[in-house]
Amino acid sequence: MSTGRVRTKKKSSATVYDSAPTTSIESPPVRTSVRQVKRKTETEDEEDPSEKKYKKCEKAGCSAPCPVCFASAAERCARNGYTSRWYHLSCGEHFCNECFDHYYRSHKDGYEKYAKWKRIWTGNGKSEPSLKAFMADQQLPYWVQCTKPECGKWRQLTKEFQLTSGFAASYRCGMKLNNIVKTEGPDQCSLPEDMRVAEVSDHWWHSMLIIPPLLKDSPAAPLLSAYYPDCVGMSPSCTSTRRLPPSSNSMKMQNSKSPPNVTVSWMCQYFQPFYQPNECGKALCVRPDVMELDELYEFPEYSRDPTMYLALRNLILALWHTDCKKVLTPKKCAQHIIVRGLVRIRCVQEMERILYFMTRKGLVNTGVLCIDPDGPLLPKDHKKSVVVVGSGPAGLAAARQLHNFGMKVMVLEARDRIGGRVWDDKALGVTVGKGAQIVNGCINNPISLMCEQLGIKMHKLGEKCDLIQEGGRITDPVVDKRMDFHFNAILDVVAEWRKNKTQLQDVPLGEKIEEIYKAFIQESGIQFSELEEKVLQFHISNLEYACGSNLKQVQSIDYSGEEIETVTANGALFRSQKVLISVPLALLQKGYIQFIPQLPEKKLKAINSLGAGIIEKIALKFPYRFWDNKIQGADFFGHIPPNCEKRGLFGVFYDMDPQGNQSVLMSVITGDSATLIREMDDKQVADECMIVLRELFKEQEVPDPLMYFVTRWSKDLWSQMAYSFVKTGGSGEAYDVLAEDVHGKVFFAGEATNRHFPQTVTGAYLSGVREASKIVAF
Repeated sequence: MSTGRVRTKKKSSATVYDSAPTTSIESPPVRTSVRQVKRKTETEDEEDPSEKKYKKCEKAGCSAPCPVCFASAAERCARNGYTSRWYHLSCGEHFCNECFDHYYRSHKDGYEKYAKWKRIWTGNGKSEPSLKAFMADQQLPYWVQCTKPECGKWRQLTKEFQLTSGFAASYRCGMKLNNIVKTEGPDQCSLPEDMRVAEVSDHWWHSMLIIPPLLKDSPAAPLLSAYYPDCVGMSPSCTSTRRLPPSSNSMKMQNSKSPPNVTVSWMCQYFQPFYQPNECGKALCVRPDVMELDELYEFPEYSRDPTMYLALRNLILALWHTDCKKVLTPKKCAQHIIVRGLVRIRCVQEMERILYFMTRKGLVNTGVLCIDPDGPLLPKDHKKSVVVVGSGPAGLAAARQLHNFGMKVMVLEARDRIGGRVWDDKALGVTVGKGAQIVNGCINNPISLMCEQLGIKMHKLGEKCDLIQEGGRITDPVVDKRMDFHFNAILDVVAEWRKNKTQLQDVPLGEKIEEIYKAFIQESGIQFSELEEKVLQFHISNLEYACGSNLKQVQSIDYSGEEIETVTANGALFRSQKVLISVPLALLQKGYIQFIPQLPEKKLKAINSLGAGIIEKIALKFPYRFWDNKIQGADFFGHIPPNCEKRGLFGVFYDMDPQGNQSVLMSVITGDSATLIREMDDKQVADECMIVLRELFKEQEVPDPLMYFVTRWSKDLWSQMAYSFVKTGGSGEAYDVLAEDVHGKVFFAGEATNRHFPQTVTGAYLSGVREASKIVAF
């Protein structure tokens, strides 16, 4: 028969009796049930000093069988013994109630240290400065991984050790503070790894964290001084993450129309990886405190608490923009992850996943990097083969990305050169772009990135652009500014009118501008002078400029089977799992490539709802710089057209060598004027241009050009266009439809597939990077 042990009510001394369960309890309280009596006896039984061995962690799901206090701060620290309560930070890290009291109670020795930390945290951060946060941020020991390739074990450092990126990058098992490795005794790498390390890799381990990891001394800190550090994955206790005072932030916002571009001395002036608060609309910027939609899709486990993801993503972006000339590796990133506790191990593991995701998306490790063919950027063995049709910026960007990812790539091009509509000519003694040449918007532009990687300097065009009338008179800037205001007001009215209109209600942009202009004149009673009318025509011509209106020629693409068959005009056959089409829109519209089966009706409709715009260029070399005195160092000058019929004929002239070593001018022909010169020969076009120049500089002698060239993109068999635009009755949605793949086999890239950056080399390049990411993900 089992026996129970109960404690009788004290009289003169405590006596414990061994008895049967029927032992009576003296003077039981009124209305006390048997169940209540049993609960009391069990509680009293636990309080028996002889039974105080250990207490389990009260956190539901904690896997630690016998918690051990990592703090050892209090004299009466429980260590691995008994405490009235264990405080859980992770499944392998706890501290006892005695150490809690050591820091939390105002009369204890550790209180002042906690209070000082709390003041810093409160003044700099947004999250609660709890004692658990203090223990995670200040008291947990660091963990570091042995850098010997044959070892790689994780070791716990002593609590007093302050980890640095340099120490993490060179650590060997047994290394001490002075970087000396202990040599006596057994090989330090042969010692077993702590059993808690293996548990960190389990998928559930992260969900048991009480405090999310906040990095110390993150490379992203100088770029994120306007944010609360703990909102972007950084510790508020570090001096490097001290937030700018709100008053100074608001002062800056009031004194500028847009938030300032935060830069640091070691970063290219054209890089801005993060939005500043209340800022939007910049290309390739990310919110450092919010996950993007594609990030949430890829990492849904961080949707509830994205702190760890944001900390690592921001660190990766900062490191990449610090040195974009070298491949950013997991090893380089790992040494900059400075955070206490076992969570550093998990951060290093997660960092690899995030780095590979960002590499695949083309956010890092992109551009013109030199990649070891035996060490592709992505860890998986991608054996897919891809045929890329067209070697313009989109095709080359995709091909380089896919090759760097470890895929087999074949590029097919009909011309005897690469570059597509990017084609430089150096015959005049200076580089003149027959096609694309001006980079519009340098911040985060991939062209800026590649220039930085190659050490190429970009020349920033000045804002000065004098408008010269035929006859040689320079237009009053006040008149130009006034007509520019009216022109933009007309465009605003057009944009407002265009809202909620169906495609059937659409009208050509030029007609609508004319209609609104006439209505404005009639309703306002304003009469513009003849000069003002001509200046307005100049601005309209600029709008027409903006709209533009062993290599193989591919003949057919059969994607009906398991493998895609691409056939060239000379009968060559290329088989692949994927094919990327990056040819100009005009060639797709004219059916230069036969698709088997035919492309979906939705895709064909999108192709034909966009327009293929035309602009041409002329460049002329002179014996001397006759324009210098008049334009006074400006990079370009404008030509006021004599009438609307000639408004696109040589509207702007660019000085192709602002340093003054060469005497070359380049001009553009847009709108109806591009059609006008189509049947002229080059000499006739040059003669027309010289007539204009002699009118603009009538007060002096203008010499004949020594050399010149005229582009013929409209007659170029493999282009037949400059860049795309939305035709009357179309919409920007056509760009998105054109970008869609067909059955995960046929992919499309090019400026006409980029709704956000159409008509640009930037848009073409980014579309190639986008499609490379899609292809490797299939």
